[in-house]
Order: sequence, then structure tokens, then C-alpha cells
Amino acid sequence: MVLAGFLLFAVGAADLVRQFVPRRWIGYFVGAIALLVLGSAADALLPMLAAAVVAALWVWSMPGEGESRLTFWPAVGLALLCVLAVVSVGDRGPAGVIGEVWQLRTPFGETSFDLAMLVLGVFVFLLESANRVVRAALAGEHAWHPGNVEITEVTQTDADGEATAVVASRGGGFKGGRLIGPLERVIIFMLTLAGAYSLIAAMLAAKGIVRFPEISKDGETGARAEYFLVGSLVSWVIALGAAFLVWWASHV
Repeated sequence: MVLAGFLLFAVGAADLVRQFVPRRWIGYFVGAIALLVLGSAADALLPMLAAAVVAALWVWSMPGEGESRLTFWPAVGLALLCVLAVVSVGDRGPAGVIGEVWQLRTPFGETSFDLAMLVLGVFVFLLESANRVVRAALAGEHAWHPGNVEITEVTQTDADGEATAVVASRGGGFKGGRLIGPLERVIIFMLTLAGAYSLIAAMLAAKGIVRFPEISKDGETGARAEYFLVGSLVSWVIALGAAFLVWWASHV
């Protein structure tokens, strides 16, 4: 369980550094120190080292710009590693210096450090890393995206009465996805663990209603609808999968 937490935390922290820290080497250094401190204090040096290696491979295989080298398959591999980590090694109980003083009471009962580390890792992963997975999935399907330019040919008449063709271009819609996606995933994650399935259904329905005017501009191509469906479904699967992983870990 603690291995899965460290894996997701390291990957999520690396992506947050790539996205928001101008001098990445400083962010990576701080993240490595945080991993080292947590691993040492929780008697989890091997999981910490494994997480550092996996995070480095993730950064290589899921670049910040351009198409992913392996599309979304690194995310599938990471998911399998986390599932195996939860299945093979459950809650260790008190471990290391942190285990001796750790006490965390929640509405769900007493929470161990291993489970808290898993929840922290999931939360960090849902913020930016999941965005990269969604983009990789869309790129793998060669789907339309809001940055694409739509070309329209407009015929105009000049002063001599001759018709000329003017090419106009405009971008697509769906603004704010980088912020909406993480918020949506975190909300779905928390509501799923709380068992508030009706609220999840209402939120997803509301998203479809809000996005309908943009989707309806498709005409005959269906490009925006495909973009919306693929992106939303991948994002929801990540959030629901994260909630299931935490639920499973808490019941092992």
C-alpha cells in the first residue's frame, strides 16, 4: 500500500514541478528531499527509491510538450503497479519514526500512515498527471482539440467587382479544461468514497448541459463531441479508479 502511495506522489509531484516551477531542477531537488524524508521516517526506503525511478521514467515517457512517446500506456503500467502494490502488501501498521507517533482520526475511523500516504499520492496525481493522461489519450485517438484551427473560405467582392476568396481561421472552444479537469476529478474521488453517487450523476449531467452549446457547433464532423466524450470519460475513469484503489486498500 505504501509503495502505491509513494509511486503516485512522486509522479504527481514531478508533473506539478514541470507545469508550475520555472526552475525545474530546484523543484525536483525539493521533491527528492521530501521523498527521502518521508521514506526514512516511515521505514520505506525501498518504496521511496522505486518511486523515484518510476517518476523519472514517467517524465521521460510523458513529455510536457508534443505527443507522448508511448501514448497513454505509461498510465496503464502505473495503474497496474499500484494495484499490485495494494494487493501484495497491505497496511504495515506502525512503521518507522512516523508510525510511533502517528494518529489520524477521520469520519471513516482511525487512518494509518500507509493509507494516508496513498490518499495523498492519489490527490497529487489527480491534479496534473491525470491531465497529461487525458491529453495523451486524445492525441492517441488523433481527436480534435480546442487549439485546432478551423478554416473557413469566405467569398468577397472587391472594388472592381471581382470575387475573391478570403480564408478565415478561428480556434475551437472548451476553455478552462486544465482547471476544470482536476477539480472535477477531485470532487468525483471524494463523492465516490463518501457514497454520494446521486451527486456524482447530477454533476456529470450538469457538465453535459453546460458544454452542450459548444458541442452543438459540430455540424457534420462530430469532432467536438468526440473530444468531449473521450476526454471526459478518461478523466472520470481515472477519478473512479483512484477512489476504488483507496477503498480497496482500506478494506484489505
